This record gives sequence, C-alpha cells and structure tokens, in this order.
Amino acid sequence: MNGFPVTAYALCNALGPTTGAVLRRLAASESGLGPCGLPLPFPAIVGAVAGELPPLPPSFAAYESRQARLLNQLLGEIRGPIAAACERWGVGRVGIALGTSTGGIAETERAYLAFLAHGQVPDGYDFRTQHQPDALVALARATCGLAGPGLTVSTACSSSAKVFGVARRWIALDVCDAVLVGGIDTLCQTTLRGFQSLELLSAKPCQPFSAERAGLNLGEGGGLALVERRAEGKPCLAGVGETSDAHHMTAPHPEGRGAMAAMKEALAQAGLGPEAVDHVNAHGTGTPLNDAAEGRAIADLFGDRVSVASTKGYTGHQLGAAGITEAIFALVAIEQGWTPASLGVRPPDPGLGIRVAPEREERRVRVAMSNSFAFGGSNASLLFAEAA
Repeated sequence: MNGFPVTAYALCNALGPTTGAVLRRLAASESGLGPCGLPLPFPAIVGAVAGELPPLPPSFAAYESRQARLLNQLLGEIRGPIAAACERWGVGRVGIALGTSTGGIAETERAYLAFLAHGQVPDGYDFRTQHQPDALVALARATCGLAGPGLTVSTACSSSAKVFGVARRWIALDVCDAVLVGGIDTLCQTTLRGFQSLELLSAKPCQPFSAERAGLNLGEGGGLALVERRAEGKPCLAGVGETSDAHHMTAPHPEGRGAMAAMKEALAQAGLGPEAVDHVNAHGTGTPLNDAAEGRAIADLFGDRVSVASTKGYTGHQLGAAGITEAIFALVAIEQGWTPASLGVRPPDPGLGIRVAPEREERRVRVAMSNSFAFGGSNASLLFAEAA
C-alpha cells in the first residue's frame, strides 16, 4: 500500500477556534450547534464559530473578511510545519489546493445591504479579494511564501475532500513534494435561504442516520492539512475515490451508485479490500434521501461490521469545509484510537443496515474512510491508513 503522509493539520469550527478545543469537545461528545444569529424569516439551527477571530495583518487588509480571518487562524496553528516543508522541499515545490462552496458571499451580502441603505458599497470592499473563491489561495500563498501551484476547488460539499485528490496527483506526477490542502466556508443568508427553499433544513439539531431524521443544519469553519511525499510515523493518504454520477441536481442516486463507486475507487488505489476498513466517517447529513442512499452503499460494501459515524451533529454541515474537517476527524481516529459518537442517531434507522455508533468507542483504527457526497453527484471518498 503506497500513500502520502499527512504531517500536520488544523481545525476551526463550531466546536472551538483551535484544533485542541475542537478535538476536546468531539471526544466529549459535545455538540457545537445552536440558534442562528443571522436575520432569517424562519428558525434555523447552525454550527457557528463563536467569538471574534483576530483581524488580518495590516499588509493584507485588502483580503479582510470572515473567511480570510478563518484562514489566518488556521495558518497560525501550522505555520511551523509549513515553513519546515518549504525548507525541506523548496518553496516552489509546495503547492496549495483549497476548497470552498460559498467563497465570500457573506461579505458581498453585507456590501449589498450597505448599498441598499446608503447608495454605495462600503469603503474597502473589493469583489476580487473578498468574494472570489480563489482569493483564499492567493492570501495563503502570500502569507506563507509558497511558490508552487495553487488552485481552488468548488464542487459544493465535496470541495475540500477533492483537494486531497489534487494533492495526490501533484505529488505522484512530481509537480510537488508537499501540498497544503483545506477548505473554508462561512454562514450566509444566500446559502441558508437556498437550503430552506429545498426543504432540507431542520429546525432542530440534525439526527443523521436516525429513524427521526428531518433535515440538516448548516455550519461554518475550516481546516488545513499538509500532505507530503514522505515522512516517518505519520498516517498517510492511501487512496482517493472521485466520481460524478450526475443522477440529479440535488438528490443522490437512491441506490448510492456514485457513493459506492467512489469508495471502491479509494480502496483500489490503496490496494485494499473492504475488510481492511475499521471506521467510516460518513457524509451523513441527516436528510432522508442522503442518509438512505449512503447507508445503502456502505451496507452493500462493508455490511454492518465497520463503525460508522456522522459528525454533522457537532459542527453542522460546513459545505465546502466539510470534507477537510471530517478527513481530519478520520486521521484523529487513527492517531488517538477512538471513534466519535454519532450525535442524534437514537433511535437509529433499522432499515439502513449499518452500525452507527451512538457513543464514543475506544478502538484501534488502522484504516479509516471519510465520505463527502455533493449536489450533482460530485462524490469523493478518502482513505487514510496508519503509518507503516
């Protein structure tokens, strides 16, 4: 089994502003969900990042926005490992691939409201640096001095899972020796109203894989991970499965065909069979159709042997940041030897045929899979394995 080690990571979401805070609450099975603070004409539960995030340094004021502050917070945690990778491989050999779904929509909403009230957008608002999805890549490259390739992936909920595929290809093709991957999304009116119009939001905390599941809760936050060509004693990215079944604009194939194909592809890349997988961090949004389709695919491939969890009940569905967040949770399962409780699963849906853990489980995890399945059938399954 060949793979590329993940040498560092960082998280910021509704569970806390730092990786340590997030993982402490995840281990304690504490939800970060709560009422939405945005003015909406309907009730909504969300996973919001609490408190004020530090502003950007003055030299990067043109990028000032909530998503840029999230990125700055995350970079601050792993600036040392990034600098070490640049020293080890050279700045031109360190790439960056970030995922986002909303980009800077929240900043543009605020600018538009100011325009309606005062006839002009606020001083300092810049569509290019505060709205465009690729602004975060430009900011990260500038602040860290990276000179390798950079791109943004925006495939809705699979965005920051698919960046691992970018990293794997760049390293395998000898374009890079290390790639900084991740994703960031923030809460905004456009997204919340859009999901409400699709009748996908739940007015109570979500219950993935429960017989009583009624919809999803949106969240915000982000994560970063550093994937390198080689390193000792680190869990590795062993396989990436990507599919595009295009069954429907917003609904998954009812038999989970795209999900199944993505999981099989990840296993094939790693040279592993389904029996090697100990844990699946499922996409598990809590909507009736998503959970039924994914549950069927997992059951058909793994049966009820593996421990399955959805962590959307902790953070909400972070859209473009969901993939990186849940990938890191899968890495933590390998590193620390436990899998999280799937909050809200009681009573479980007996028709799914999978074993969803209602409580945290202490167990050795050698191989973990993380699923991210997006609108339009843009699917990604990531396979991580313990250090050889």
